[in-house]
Amino acid sequence: MKDKKVFKPCDLLIFGALGDLSRRKLFISLYRLENANLIEPDTRIIGIDRHTHDNASFVEIARNSLQAFLNEKMDDTVWSRFSARLSYQKIDLTQLDQYKQLNDVLDTKSRVSVNYFAVSPVLFKSICQGLAKSGVLTEESRMVMEKPIGHDLKSSKEINDEVAKVFSENQVFRIDHYLGKETVLNLLALRFANSIFTTNWDHNTIDHIQITVAEEVGIEGRWDYFDKTGQLRDMLQNHLLQILTFITMEPPANLEAKNIRNEKIKVLEALRPITKHNVEEKTVRGQYTSGYLKGNAVPGYLEEEGANKESTTESFVALRVDIDNWRWAGVPFYLRTGKRLHTKRTEIVIYFKQLPHNIFKDSYPRFLPPNKLIIHLQPNEGVEIEILNKVPGIDENIKIQKTKLDLSFSEAFKKSRIFGGYEKLVLEAMRGNPTLFLSREEIECAWTWIDSIQNAWAKANETPKPYPAGTWGPIAADFLLDRDGRAWEG
Repeated sequence: MKDKKVFKPCDLLIFGALGDLSRRKLFISLYRLENANLIEPDTRIIGIDRHTHDNASFVEIARNSLQAFLNEKMDDTVWSRFSARLSYQKIDLTQLDQYKQLNDVLDTKSRVSVNYFAVSPVLFKSICQGLAKSGVLTEESRMVMEKPIGHDLKSSKEINDEVAKVFSENQVFRIDHYLGKETVLNLLALRFANSIFTTNWDHNTIDHIQITVAEEVGIEGRWDYFDKTGQLRDMLQNHLLQILTFITMEPPANLEAKNIRNEKIKVLEALRPITKHNVEEKTVRGQYTSGYLKGNAVPGYLEEEGANKESTTESFVALRVDIDNWRWAGVPFYLRTGKRLHTKRTEIVIYFKQLPHNIFKDSYPRFLPPNKLIIHLQPNEGVEIEILNKVPGIDENIKIQKTKLDLSFSEAFKKSRIFGGYEKLVLEAMRGNPTLFLSREEIECAWTWIDSIQNAWAKANETPKPYPAGTWGPIAADFLLDRDGRAWEG
């Protein structure tokens, strides 16, 4: 039997440990990793923020966060182990001299310092400078960055330039939590471990692909952030483009980070630009108005708390994307994402081409419906294949109908723990595995393409199209596919 790989313990420093991200995501993920016995025994978790707390009060904050957001009963034994790892350090992140306190806290000889920046990017420069000035960093040290990494190519480069003054590229772990989802990772296995798909994954057999990331929630108190960002930059620039690259990239030589990243970058570089010349036919922007969601009245975007009544920020985006390479020539990709949509759903739908001739006219007088591969990312992770089967019976004529082969992760892997995106990525950051994290070049390629859309919208000077909350977005999003003779799934 192969010995279990031993990883060096770390000092996980969470900058912004009292913030929303830490309380809602990081504490939950770390507790679940503790529950699965995946954290090295000597690893410590050090919360850092500007507010005055001692260790005991910080532990209580973590416990309260787990009770509020864990959605499962806490185990006293697990909590005892987990809480013993926690400590707190008060540092004003803008005061560089205060970082010298870390010299008395960190053990750089026996532990790797993993610096998790769970704060606004405006503080990244100060934290990097403070860590460098304190002298606590080594060649083994790492830093973890949360999105958004800028709001355009220029600001992204500025952030990365500041980080690069202190951390080398192989020390930087840029998180997109979608890359920790089991179904996204399963795209690698689905595509490159199964000949049924590997040999049928190009323009010869695939008609088109749809990617939907639909949210029920509205702004939820994030007006100041979201109204300056919009759905294109908040969701499509990272989550949807990452899914797109996993679906479309060429087979990497192996699963090493550099090879996967290189193939993803090739896809991003092959994206056909959307400019002022084609933006109207390739994109749809929307903004939700008041409506009903699951029977409850919800306000419109301009009625949210703190709203600017003149805002033209989009809460919905739909795009037709084309990839100019040999594999995907002529295959359109339809991407949509929005807030206050009909239901929460993240899925990929691959439509295979229709057969050229139909011999089952008793069931389908004209064309046979296409086969579909449906990959569900949330709320329930899994894969479905929609095929045509004979209807059982002894009728004179053979009748067929659509049926689905269903692979639910929770059913197929009942004995396996299905981890969330953050759990996987936090663990890999602590272990020093960069495979599921984004390179600087990826980020900048994505921003280059997104900036062209933003600039085209600005030149067109059109306001977003309204859509009632609880629907699937503006009617114009349906026309985006209808003009190509297609329709959205569901």
